[in-house]
Amino acid sequence: MINTTVLLLAGGVGSRLNALVQSRAKPAVPFGGIYRIIDFSLSNVMNSGLTQVGVLTQYKPLSLMRHLGTGEAWDFTGRSRGVKILPPRTGFKDSDWYKGTADAVRQNIDYLEAHPSENVLILSGDHIYQMDFDEMIKFHSEREADITIGMMEVDISLIHQFGTGITDHEGRIVEWEEKPEKPRTNLASMGIYVFNTRYLLAMLDQDRKEVDFGMHLIPRAIEHDRVFAYPFKGYWRDVGTIQAYWEASMDVLNPESGISPEEWGIRSNPEVDGIVADRIPARFADSCHVSGSMISAGCVIEGEVVNSVLSPGVVVRKGATVRDSIIFADSVIEEGVTIDLAILDKQVKVGRNSIVGEGEDKQSRNRLYPKHLYTGITLIGKNVEVPPETVIGRNCILQPGCRPEQIARRIETGETV
Repeated sequence: MINTTVLLLAGGVGSRLNALVQSRAKPAVPFGGIYRIIDFSLSNVMNSGLTQVGVLTQYKPLSLMRHLGTGEAWDFTGRSRGVKILPPRTGFKDSDWYKGTADAVRQNIDYLEAHPSENVLILSGDHIYQMDFDEMIKFHSEREADITIGMMEVDISLIHQFGTGITDHEGRIVEWEEKPEKPRTNLASMGIYVFNTRYLLAMLDQDRKEVDFGMHLIPRAIEHDRVFAYPFKGYWRDVGTIQAYWEASMDVLNPESGISPEEWGIRSNPEVDGIVADRIPARFADSCHVSGSMISAGCVIEGEVVNSVLSPGVVVRKGATVRDSIIFADSVIEEGVTIDLAILDKQVKVGRNSIVGEGEDKQSRNRLYPKHLYTGITLIGKNVEVPPETVIGRNCILQPGCRPEQIARRIETGETV
């Protein structure tokens, strides 16, 4: 293993996840029952044998900081190991926050100087994937690259969401387009970079006004320096939207999808907030029916659960049905309730005989957030209490903390409360 320091970018607002990020950073959003999104990047770092990680936080970092703790869950404790939280330090206003990926790294040059290494690995904390960074670093070294970018082929209809690279026969990137409207390639950046440390420091010092790698610095580097594409062919997904998050969660239930957190060696912090630690095993009543689902410790299942992901402590009472849904920790689904194609945050209570996800119209977008909810998924925020006999349509949002007196007996498709 070539000596490498890791910077993990975990400060994005993640506004497209809507109610799921009102009280937490995007990398701290629960995923797959017992994990957080950031667990995948951290575990990949651990499994690749890297030992020094700086985590750049910014937006609502408290839950993320609690989750990281001392880093013990990922074996980042010891004399030569460590995970350090790196918040913005230029001021206290939103305008003083990191302005882009390059600006974030530039503000933490002192961390790189305190942990000298041959290379710097820069990651995002909001992707679901498994990757051996050791192989990527070897690739970088063998080609004597200044920058190596993790890249993979994606469907051409999605390429407008990514930075794209055109390569020569050696894999060297010769042209770059950031989120092109008319793409000329399907080779997309994964937001994973290996930099030669001296090169990175010189680049950041020279171009001090440039704030983003993909938008500013990488296109310029391609013109003058050695920038290579590292080909990746495994499972990888950016879960920055409600739709992508739901699809990735459903992939966990599909043995053919290529995602398997347990086989990948993904670790989480079981102690934080008591989410997993000391939970009793899940209990399944004789009356229950469960198929194609992930049920976590501490759940009580008396009703029906189909093709769904349930975090620890979820209760599904007799006569209730949960279908094609994601339910976060300690939520309670009372008797006679139907939950169909929905995401419920922590500690949601749905009263008896209610329906969440009613009707066949899945195409009428949410009126306030038409780019967030448009395929029928209904989103209920943290600590919401839905009163009994409430009917909630498709593509609806109930904001965190809604009390029963704020919720009408019928909420039409596309409405926000």
